[in-house]
Amino acid sequence: MNRRRTRVPTADSPCPCGGGLPFGECCGPLLDGADAPTAERLMRSRYTAFAVGNVEHLNRTWHPAGRPARLELDPGQRWTGLEILRTTGGGFLHTEGTVEFRAHYTYDGVEDTLHEHSRFVREDGRWVYLDALP
Repeated sequence: MNRRRTRVPTADSPCPCGGGLPFGECCGPLLDGADAPTAERLMRSRYTAFAVGNVEHLNRTWHPAGRPARLELDPGQRWTGLEILRTTGGGFLHTEGTVEFRAHYTYDGVEDTLHEHSRFVREDGRWVYLDALP
């Protein structure tokens, strides 16, 4: 398993997810094992995990039905920004939710974007990423 980590932000640094809070108040606690209160917060923390190379968080927050047996992050890919386009459900009282987003990145110096409409479910009371909608 690739355990590559890029520079992990300090608690006072802006969070990579672009949510407007410092890393220590935003995605930092989630990457350290706290449960996400909403599907959008989980999505943001998963983006941040990709950005900083936290494979453990990605595996922990992936539904067992879709979790890859092995996850390797490509060192040539650098995540550069996240836009949340729309959410449905995924709140405190929901058991399912979706988050449509654009994640910007560079791969070997070439800029590109991943556009996905992700589905999240509560599993044992915790939000987890299930899959991408077609």
